[in-house]
Amino acid sequence: MRNTTLGTHGPRVGVIGLGAMGMSFLYDMAAPRDEATSVSVIHQALDLGVTLIDTADVYGPHTNEELVGRALTGRRDRAVLATKVGRVVVDPTGGPDNLPVLAGNGRPEHIRASIDAGLRRLNTDHVDLYQLHRVDPQVPIEETWGAMAEAVAAGKARHLGLSEVTVEQIQRARAVHPVATVQSEFSLWTRDVQAEVLPYCRQHGIGLLPYSPLGRGFLAGRFTSFDQLPHNDHRRRLPRFQQDNLRANLAIAARVREVADRIEATPAQVALAWLVAQGPHVVPIPGTKTPAYLVDNAGAADLRLSPADLADLDAVPPAVGAR
Repeated sequence: MRNTTLGTHGPRVGVIGLGAMGMSFLYDMAAPRDEATSVSVIHQALDLGVTLIDTADVYGPHTNEELVGRALTGRRDRAVLATKVGRVVVDPTGGPDNLPVLAGNGRPEHIRASIDAGLRRLNTDHVDLYQLHRVDPQVPIEETWGAMAEAVAAGKARHLGLSEVTVEQIQRARAVHPVATVQSEFSLWTRDVQAEVLPYCRQHGIGLLPYSPLGRGFLAGRFTSFDQLPHNDHRRRLPRFQQDNLRANLAIAARVREVADRIEATPAQVALAWLVAQGPHVVPIPGTKTPAYLVDNAGAADLRLSPADLADLDAVPPAVGAR
Protein backbone atom coordinates (compact mmCIF):
# COMPACT_ATOMS: atom_id res chain seq x y z
CA MET A 1 0.00 0.00 0.00
CA ARG A 2 1.12 3.57 -0.63
CA ASN A 3 2.37 5.35 2.48
CA THR A 4 2.10 8.92 3.63
CA THR A 5 3.19 11.00 6.60
CA LEU A 6 0.62 12.13 9.13
CA GLY A 7 1.12 15.86 8.83
CA THR A 8 4.60 17.35 8.71
CA HIS A 9 6.24 15.51 11.58
CA GLY A 10 3.96 12.54 12.31
CA PRO A 11 4.57 8.84 11.65
CA ARG A 12 4.52 7.12 8.25
CA VAL A 13 1.33 5.13 7.69
CA GLY A 14 -0.60 3.45 4.92
CA VAL A 15 -3.00 5.83 3.18
CA ILE A 16 -5.92 3.78 4.54
CA GLY A 17 -6.12 2.97 8.25
CA LEU A 18 -8.32 0.69 10.36
CA GLY A 19 -10.76 1.73 13.07
CA ALA A 20 -11.21 -1.06 15.61
CA MET A 21 -14.20 0.32 17.55
CA GLY A 22 -16.89 -1.78 15.87
CA MET A 23 -15.13 -4.97 16.88
CA SER A 24 -16.19 -4.33 20.48
CA PHE A 25 -18.48 -1.33 20.83
CA LEU A 26 -21.68 0.48 19.78
CA TYR A 27 -22.46 -1.36 16.53
CA ASP A 28 -24.66 -4.48 16.55
CA MET A 29 -24.29 -4.81 20.31
CA ALA A 30 -26.75 -7.71 20.55
CA ALA A 31 -24.62 -9.97 18.35
CA PRO A 32 -21.91 -12.15 19.94
CA ARG A 33 -18.37 -10.90 19.41
CA ASP A 34 -16.11 -13.03 17.25
CA GLU A 35 -12.76 -12.02 18.67
CA ALA A 36 -10.82 -14.59 16.67
CA THR A 37 -12.08 -13.06 13.43
CA SER A 38 -11.37 -9.55 14.70
CA VAL A 39 -7.80 -10.51 15.56
CA SER A 40 -7.38 -12.07 12.11
CA VAL A 41 -8.69 -8.87 10.50
CA ILE A 42 -6.03 -6.82 12.31
CA HIS A 43 -3.36 -9.30 11.21
CA GLN A 44 -4.61 -9.16 7.64
CA ALA A 45 -4.70 -5.37 7.75
CA LEU A 46 -1.00 -5.27 8.61
CA ASP A 47 -0.26 -7.72 5.79
CA LEU A 48 -2.09 -5.39 3.38
CA GLY A 49 -0.12 -2.36 4.53
CA VAL A 50 -2.93 -0.91 6.65
CA THR A 51 -0.59 0.10 9.45
CA LEU A 52 -2.58 2.70 11.42
CA ILE A 53 -4.75 0.87 13.96
CA ASP A 54 -7.09 3.16 15.92
CA THR A 55 -8.79 2.32 19.22
CA ALA A 56 -9.82 4.12 22.45
CA ASP A 57 -10.07 3.33 26.14
CA VAL A 58 -13.82 4.00 26.16
CA TYR A 59 -14.55 1.34 23.53
CA GLY A 60 -15.97 -1.54 25.54
CA PRO A 61 -14.98 0.16 27.80
CA HIS A 62 -11.40 -1.12 27.77
CA THR A 63 -12.12 -4.38 25.91
CA ASN A 64 -11.22 -2.94 22.51
CA GLU A 65 -7.77 -1.90 23.67
CA GLU A 66 -7.30 -5.39 25.14
CA LEU A 67 -8.34 -6.94 21.83
CA VAL A 68 -5.96 -4.76 19.85
CA GLY A 69 -3.18 -5.52 22.32
CA ARG A 70 -3.67 -9.26 21.85
CA ALA A 71 -3.77 -8.88 18.09
CA LEU A 72 -0.50 -6.94 18.02
CA THR A 73 1.41 -9.39 20.19
CA GLY A 74 4.48 -10.25 18.14
CA ARG A 75 3.50 -7.66 15.53
CA ARG A 76 3.75 -4.41 17.49
CA ASP A 77 6.62 -3.06 15.38
CA ARG A 78 4.51 -3.36 12.23
CA ALA A 79 1.69 -1.15 13.50
CA VAL A 80 1.25 2.55 14.10
CA LEU A 81 -0.87 2.28 17.22
CA ALA A 82 -3.34 5.05 18.05
CA THR A 83 -5.62 5.24 21.06
CA LYS A 84 -7.75 7.92 22.67
CA VAL A 85 -8.53 9.24 26.14
CA GLY A 86 -11.02 11.72 27.54
CA ARG A 87 -14.37 9.92 27.38
CA VAL A 88 -15.85 7.56 29.95
CA VAL A 89 -18.93 5.34 30.15
CA VAL A 90 -21.16 6.75 32.89
CA ASP A 91 -24.00 4.26 32.36
CA PRO A 92 -23.39 1.08 30.32
CA THR A 93 -27.06 0.56 29.37
CA GLY A 94 -28.80 3.85 30.17
CA GLY A 95 -29.09 5.21 26.64
CA PRO A 96 -31.69 4.51 23.94
CA ASP A 97 -31.86 0.84 22.96
CA ASN A 98 -29.87 0.08 26.13
CA LEU A 99 -26.73 1.58 24.62
CA PRO A 100 -24.04 3.23 26.78
CA VAL A 101 -24.14 6.83 27.98
CA LEU A 102 -20.79 8.62 27.59
CA ALA A 103 -19.34 11.74 29.18
CA GLY A 104 -16.10 13.69 28.92
CA ASN A 105 -13.27 13.51 31.43
CA GLY A 106 -10.28 15.68 30.64
CA ARG A 107 -8.96 16.09 34.18
CA PRO A 108 -5.16 15.82 34.28
CA GLU A 109 -5.25 13.12 36.95
CA HIS A 110 -7.54 11.04 34.73
CA ILE A 111 -5.19 11.47 31.76
CA ARG A 112 -2.14 10.44 33.80
CA ALA A 113 -3.83 7.31 35.14
CA SER A 114 -5.34 6.41 31.77
CA ILE A 115 -2.12 6.29 29.76
CA ASP A 116 -0.62 3.75 32.13
CA ALA A 117 -3.77 1.63 32.20
CA GLY A 118 -4.04 1.82 28.41
CA LEU A 119 -0.47 0.68 27.89
CA ARG A 120 -1.11 -2.34 30.10
CA ARG A 121 -4.21 -3.25 28.10
CA LEU A 122 -2.42 -2.69 24.79
CA ASN A 123 0.56 -4.76 25.98
CA THR A 124 3.08 -2.15 24.89
CA ASP A 125 5.41 0.43 26.41
CA HIS A 126 4.21 3.27 24.17
CA VAL A 127 1.54 4.34 21.73
CA ASP A 128 2.45 6.07 18.49
CA LEU A 129 -0.48 8.48 18.63
CA TYR A 130 -2.31 9.50 21.82
CA GLN A 131 -5.49 11.42 21.09
CA LEU A 132 -7.90 13.51 23.12
CA HIS A 133 -11.24 11.88 22.29
CA ARG A 134 -13.30 14.97 23.11
CA VAL A 135 -12.54 18.27 24.81
CA ASP A 136 -14.05 18.26 28.29
CA PRO A 137 -16.03 21.54 28.62
CA GLN A 138 -15.36 21.51 32.36
CA VAL A 139 -11.57 21.47 32.00
CA PRO A 140 -9.42 24.00 30.09
CA ILE A 141 -7.91 22.25 27.10
CA GLU A 142 -4.49 23.56 28.12
CA GLU A 143 -4.64 21.49 31.32
CA THR A 144 -5.73 18.32 29.55
CA TRP A 145 -3.20 18.76 26.75
CA GLY A 146 -0.43 19.50 29.23
CA ALA A 147 -1.08 16.17 30.96
CA MET A 148 -1.00 14.40 27.60
CA ALA A 149 2.29 16.15 26.78
CA GLU A 150 3.70 14.60 29.96
CA ALA A 151 3.10 11.18 28.37
CA VAL A 152 5.27 12.21 25.43
CA ALA A 153 8.01 13.50 27.72
CA ALA A 154 7.92 10.18 29.59
CA GLY A 155 8.23 8.16 26.37
CA LYS A 156 4.74 6.69 26.76
CA ALA A 157 3.43 8.37 23.59
CA ARG A 158 5.22 9.46 20.43
CA HIS A 159 2.71 12.01 19.08
CA LEU A 160 -0.49 13.70 20.24
CA GLY A 161 -3.76 14.21 18.39
CA LEU A 162 -7.15 15.81 18.88
CA SER A 163 -10.63 14.64 17.95
CA GLU A 164 -13.73 16.65 16.99
CA VAL A 165 -12.31 20.08 17.72
CA THR A 166 -12.60 23.62 16.42
CA VAL A 167 -9.74 25.63 14.96
CA GLU A 168 -9.68 27.72 18.13
CA GLN A 169 -9.22 24.58 20.25
CA ILE A 170 -6.42 23.35 17.98
CA GLN A 171 -4.66 26.71 18.36
CA ARG A 172 -4.92 26.59 22.15
CA ALA A 173 -3.52 23.05 22.22
CA ARG A 174 -0.66 23.91 19.85
CA ALA A 175 0.43 26.67 22.21
CA VAL A 176 1.16 23.94 24.79
CA HIS A 177 2.47 21.06 22.63
CA PRO A 178 2.52 20.20 18.90
CA VAL A 179 -0.64 18.68 17.40
CA ALA A 180 0.18 15.84 15.01
CA THR A 181 -3.35 14.91 13.96
CA VAL A 182 -7.00 15.86 14.15
CA GLN A 183 -9.63 13.13 13.97
CA SER A 184 -13.10 14.16 12.79
CA GLU A 185 -16.11 12.60 11.15
CA PHE A 186 -15.56 13.31 7.45
CA SER A 187 -17.12 11.67 4.43
CA LEU A 188 -19.19 12.47 1.37
CA TRP A 189 -22.18 13.01 3.64
CA THR A 190 -20.36 14.75 6.51
CA ARG A 191 -18.23 17.60 5.19
CA ASP A 192 -18.23 20.13 8.05
CA VAL A 193 -14.44 20.06 8.37
CA GLN A 194 -13.99 21.40 4.85
CA ALA A 195 -15.03 24.86 6.02
CA GLU A 196 -12.27 25.59 8.56
CA VAL A 197 -10.58 22.57 10.14
CA LEU A 198 -9.30 20.93 6.94
CA PRO A 199 -7.76 24.15 5.54
CA TYR A 200 -6.15 24.87 8.91
CA CYS A 201 -4.65 21.38 9.07
CA ARG A 202 -3.29 21.74 5.53
CA GLN A 203 -1.73 25.10 6.37
CA HIS A 204 -0.09 23.93 9.58
CA GLY A 205 1.05 20.44 8.64
CA ILE A 206 -1.45 18.53 10.75
CA GLY A 207 -2.71 15.12 9.64
CA LEU A 208 -6.47 14.59 9.35
CA LEU A 209 -8.00 11.22 10.26
CA PRO A 210 -11.58 10.92 8.95
CA TYR A 211 -13.61 8.49 11.03
CA SER A 212 -16.88 7.03 9.72
CA PRO A 213 -15.54 7.70 6.20
CA LEU A 214 -18.19 5.39 4.74
CA GLY A 215 -21.08 7.14 6.47
CA ARG A 216 -21.28 4.28 9.00
CA GLY A 217 -21.79 1.81 6.14
CA PHE A 218 -24.38 3.86 4.27
CA LEU A 219 -22.09 5.06 1.48
CA ALA A 220 -20.99 1.48 0.87
CA GLY A 221 -24.61 0.59 0.10
CA ARG A 222 -25.14 -1.58 3.16
CA PHE A 223 -28.41 0.01 4.32
CA THR A 224 -31.40 1.27 2.40
CA SER A 225 -33.95 1.26 5.22
CA PHE A 226 -34.05 1.69 8.98
CA ASP A 227 -35.24 -1.89 9.45
CA GLN A 228 -31.95 -3.22 8.06
CA LEU A 229 -30.03 -1.81 11.03
CA PRO A 230 -29.17 -4.44 13.65
CA HIS A 231 -30.93 -4.31 16.99
CA ASN A 232 -29.02 -2.48 19.75
CA ASP A 233 -27.01 -0.58 17.15
CA HIS A 234 -25.81 3.00 17.68
CA ARG A 235 -27.02 4.01 14.22
CA ARG A 236 -30.66 3.48 15.23
CA ARG A 237 -30.56 6.71 17.24
CA LEU A 238 -28.82 8.85 14.62
CA PRO A 239 -31.08 11.32 12.73
CA ARG A 240 -29.67 10.46 9.30
CA PHE A 241 -30.74 6.84 9.67
CA GLN A 242 -34.37 7.61 10.53
CA GLN A 243 -36.60 6.35 7.75
CA ASP A 244 -37.59 9.62 6.03
CA ASN A 245 -34.07 11.04 6.23
CA LEU A 246 -32.55 7.78 5.09
CA ARG A 247 -34.83 7.68 2.09
CA ALA A 248 -33.77 11.20 1.09
CA ASN A 249 -30.11 10.38 1.60
CA LEU A 250 -30.27 7.49 -0.87
CA ALA A 251 -29.47 10.09 -3.55
CA ILE A 252 -25.97 10.39 -2.08
CA ALA A 253 -25.38 6.65 -2.12
CA ALA A 254 -26.74 6.49 -5.67
CA ARG A 255 -24.21 9.09 -6.87
CA VAL A 256 -21.37 7.15 -5.30
CA ARG A 257 -22.57 3.94 -6.94
CA GLU A 258 -22.84 5.66 -10.34
CA VAL A 259 -19.18 6.66 -10.17
CA ALA A 260 -18.20 3.21 -8.89
CA ASP A 261 -20.00 1.45 -11.73
CA ARG A 262 -18.41 3.76 -14.28
CA ILE A 263 -14.84 3.05 -13.13
CA GLU A 264 -15.39 -0.59 -12.13
CA ALA A 265 -14.77 -0.07 -8.43
CA THR A 266 -16.93 -0.58 -5.36
CA PRO A 267 -18.88 2.24 -3.66
CA ALA A 268 -16.72 1.90 -0.55
CA GLN A 269 -13.54 2.29 -2.59
CA VAL A 270 -14.91 5.39 -4.32
CA ALA A 271 -15.96 7.03 -1.04
CA LEU A 272 -12.54 6.35 0.50
CA ALA A 273 -10.60 7.40 -2.60
CA TRP A 274 -12.46 10.74 -2.56
CA LEU A 275 -11.13 11.33 0.96
CA VAL A 276 -7.58 10.30 0.08
CA ALA A 277 -7.75 12.78 -2.81
CA GLN A 278 -8.34 15.64 -0.34
CA GLY A 279 -4.60 15.71 0.37
CA PRO A 280 -1.59 13.55 1.31
CA HIS A 281 -2.18 14.29 4.99
CA VAL A 282 -5.74 12.84 4.94
CA VAL A 283 -5.86 9.19 6.09
CA PRO A 284 -9.36 7.72 6.50
CA ILE A 285 -9.82 5.04 9.16
CA PRO A 286 -12.80 2.90 8.10
CA GLY A 287 -13.87 0.41 10.72
CA THR A 288 -14.66 -3.19 10.00
CA LYS A 289 -14.61 -6.61 11.64
CA THR A 290 -15.16 -8.44 8.33
CA PRO A 291 -12.24 -9.71 6.21
CA ALA A 292 -14.00 -9.05 2.89
CA TYR A 293 -14.77 -5.44 3.82
CA LEU A 294 -11.17 -4.94 4.93
CA VAL A 295 -9.85 -6.06 1.54
CA ASP A 296 -12.41 -3.88 -0.23
CA ASN A 297 -11.43 -0.83 1.82
CA ALA A 298 -7.71 -1.40 1.33
CA GLY A 299 -8.28 -1.46 -2.42
CA ALA A 300 -9.14 2.22 -2.29
CA ALA A 301 -5.45 3.01 -1.82
CA ASP A 302 -4.78 2.15 -5.46
CA LEU A 303 -7.82 3.92 -6.88
CA ARG A 304 -7.09 7.22 -8.61
CA LEU A 305 -10.20 9.27 -9.27
CA SER A 306 -10.20 11.50 -12.36
CA PRO A 307 -11.04 15.21 -12.13
CA ALA A 308 -14.45 14.40 -13.62
CA ASP A 309 -15.08 11.70 -11.01
CA LEU A 310 -14.08 14.07 -8.22
CA ALA A 311 -16.33 16.79 -9.60
CA ASP A 312 -19.28 14.40 -9.70
CA LEU A 313 -18.65 13.42 -6.09
CA ASP A 314 -18.12 16.99 -4.93
CA ALA A 315 -21.57 17.75 -6.27
CA VAL A 316 -23.44 15.15 -4.21
CA PRO A 317 -26.40 16.69 -2.34
CA PRO A 318 -25.98 17.54 1.35
CA ALA A 319 -27.13 14.88 3.80
CA VAL A 320 -30.56 15.22 5.38
CA GLY A 321 -30.56 15.04 9.19
CA ALA A 322 -27.97 15.92 11.80
CA ARG A 323 -24.98 13.61 12.12
